[in-house]
Amino acid sequence: MAHRTARMLVGVGALTITTALVLTGCGSGFSGGDEGGAADGELTSSDDALEILIGSSGDAETDAVNAAVAAWSEDSGIDVKVTAASDLSQELAQGFAAGSPPDLFYLAPEALAGYASNGSLVAYGDMLENKDDFYPSLVQNFTYDGDFYCAPKDFSTLQLIINKGLWDAAGLTDADIPTTWDDLATVATTLTKDGVTGLAFGAEYQRLGAFMAQAGGALVSDDGTEATANSPENVEALTYVKDNMDAGSFAYATIDLGAGWGGEAFGKQQAAMVIEGNWITGAMANDFPDVDYVVAELPAGPAGQGTLQFTNCWGMAADSPNQQAALDLVEYLTSTDQLLAFSKAFGPMPPVASAADAWTSENPDLAAFLAGADYAKSVPTNDGIAAVISDFNASLESLKTSDPQEILDTVQSNTEAVVG
Repeated sequence: MAHRTARMLVGVGALTITTALVLTGCGSGFSGGDEGGAADGELTSSDDALEILIGSSGDAETDAVNAAVAAWSEDSGIDVKVTAASDLSQELAQGFAAGSPPDLFYLAPEALAGYASNGSLVAYGDMLENKDDFYPSLVQNFTYDGDFYCAPKDFSTLQLIINKGLWDAAGLTDADIPTTWDDLATVATTLTKDGVTGLAFGAEYQRLGAFMAQAGGALVSDDGTEATANSPENVEALTYVKDNMDAGSFAYATIDLGAGWGGEAFGKQQAAMVIEGNWITGAMANDFPDVDYVVAELPAGPAGQGTLQFTNCWGMAADSPNQQAALDLVEYLTSTDQLLAFSKAFGPMPPVASAADAWTSENPDLAAFLAGADYAKSVPTNDGIAAVISDFNASLESLKTSDPQEILDTVQSNTEAVVG
């Protein structure tokens, strides 16, 4: 088992916590939205300066984006203003409502359908010279009604984080790293002692959805047209989790252990293992630098390997008077060299295959996160799905005392209302 020297890796993680976990999408309720489309035709072009709105994870990300944009601006001769939002979803919505949105902005997958359906966005994905370099699953994240809307800016997957000290003290070795659900249950039981729970995770779909993927399930079909929430595969996944929670070896980091999130439970050594994304490394470096840990791929379930991925893209406003320049800037920001520079500066995983070897070489102990790109499932992007998942999460909080089938039957009804 390789030793992990913690380094800052925040980026998409901080955004995941504020967007993917909270799911601040445009849709509300369980009814579908109006049909619509993005602006068609050629891109606008002018001498106007560009405005960019980002949801930064901190000074390192803000500084890195500013530096990259400044380099592009100097070369292109086009002025650019970068603003780090204090509340990205709110400020973006206010900009659109006022008719003065930023030209480019961070956009979460769950917000895509709402903005795309009312014509607020430009579907520029197929115009990108590097469009074939993005991981297909990320392209799917930002495809709406058959159109590839925006370039993924970075991403993360969920994997298994293991406390090396507790692992070694329990007499476990590299050979015991779990590769199946049975293995995971076994090592979690072994590690559950002396006030430590074997495995902890968030009380939400954005963590338990990894088990659903491993069982071959999902909330909606791959093409997003059919609700599949109460499938036998999803029932099997939640039943597996419930059984191990009942046994005391799995726990919710928040409800059961009283931690703010999985990373805190892990850092305080309340849990020997957690399911988290690569954003945990920044938290460990800042708050728990003395806790030694390793990252392993999540074990396979009945259907094979599975995990969830989280990402954001560079959204482009349909009202932008200088879309051509915005497209050129996006191509610069998503070039292989620039993405690797971002990774070194504030830690996100590059969303392009051409950067994979270099990133893995730079971050060998985090390779499991990137390996997940080959089999990760995305959070659904249907308009209105945010409210469905919020309701699902409320039900999951009481999983230990509830029937997984009944929970999923309710989710099925709610999902059908927005998918149809």
